Amino acid sequence: MAKKKKTIKFKESVGIDIGFHSIKLVHLKKIHDGYKLLNYEIMPTVTPGQDYTPSDLSNNRYAPVLAEMLSTLKLKPKKIKHLVSSVGGDHLSIKQIKTIFLPDEELESALFFEAKKHLPISGSDMVLDFQVLDVEERTNNMNIILVATTKEQLNSHTEILESTGLSPGLIDAEPLALANSLLFNAMVEEGVYIVLNIGAHKTNMIIYGPKAKFFSRDLAWGGYFFTKDIMTRKKMSFEDAEKYKFEYGITEARKKKAEKSGGGLALEISDKPTQEQIALEVKRSLRYYVKEAGNSDFRKVLLMGGSAKLKGLDEYLSEQLNIPTEVFNPFVSLELPEKLKDKRDPQLAMAIGLAMRSE
Repeated sequence: MAKKKKTIKFKESVGIDIGFHSIKLVHLKKIHDGYKLLNYEIMPTVTPGQDYTPSDLSNNRYAPVLAEMLSTLKLKPKKIKHLVSSVGGDHLSIKQIKTIFLPDEELESALFFEAKKHLPISGSDMVLDFQVLDVEERTNNMNIILVATTKEQLNSHTEILESTGLSPGLIDAEPLALANSLLFNAMVEEGVYIVLNIGAHKTNMIIYGPKAKFFSRDLAWGGYFFTKDIMTRKKMSFEDAEKYKFEYGITEARKKKAEKSGGGLALEISDKPTQEQIALEVKRSLRYYVKEAGNSDFRKVLLMGGSAKLKGLDEYLSEQLNIPTEVFNPFVSLELPEKLKDKRDPQLAMAIGLAMRSE
């Protein structure tokens, strides 16, 4: 997660973010002390026109889409030397812990024992990784991030890559890839930053600061639920509601709510809209974080993911959370070719963070 000091040996890299609704692929070239964006592709995992029923969608839909993307970008799988992808979801656990200083040869076995205490994955099924954040000068204690997933999830992920001829390479945790994107593409100063990566069916939330405790959790709300709100409210098909969502965002829903709230004593009983659910979950997480970490120096909320661009969402969250909120630009540190200068999509943030990872 932290920037590496050593020289990065690869010349080109590919970051692949396999999302529930779409796959994002980024192709970078290493230049000087930075990167140039060579190309990217975003492709839905569901054929346009097909009924979108999440419970009916199987994992075998990913590989053909990924193969088509590689073909479109003229990338030969066997020639990709530096590939970074990610895993996330319910079978991923992350925890920052503090431990006494341990030499490298003792660290891994000691952390496996620690992980069994802190992470809810059984030892026999656990694949563990860790990252030393720093060693405290005064106490000599180590701050470490533990990351664990299941063998089943890791095998399922590598099967998708291998079935397209790719060699899996580095596999990162989604929250750490988001932190990488933030580190490489934003001026992260003192204080604490909140990242909301709004995917199709969930929102990855991370809290990160140079000297702050790392926190991550998945909120059970994403872009699909904004679309469902519109389908119900407007009696539209999924495809029409998707188009409507990106044309109007949440601005009209907010306007309607304001009109209704001024209409006397009528009581409307309805489910809370998705933006309200996300705001409530973020507030709960922030209260927990302040209690656990003792730090409430929240500087900014940064929105990533496909639904980060929804009109009015940044203003709404800024009002609800009382923290400045903006759509994250993951292209700040990239040199962009002319053809891509106007196509800065925040849903590429994770794929860019992956492609920028060295070792």
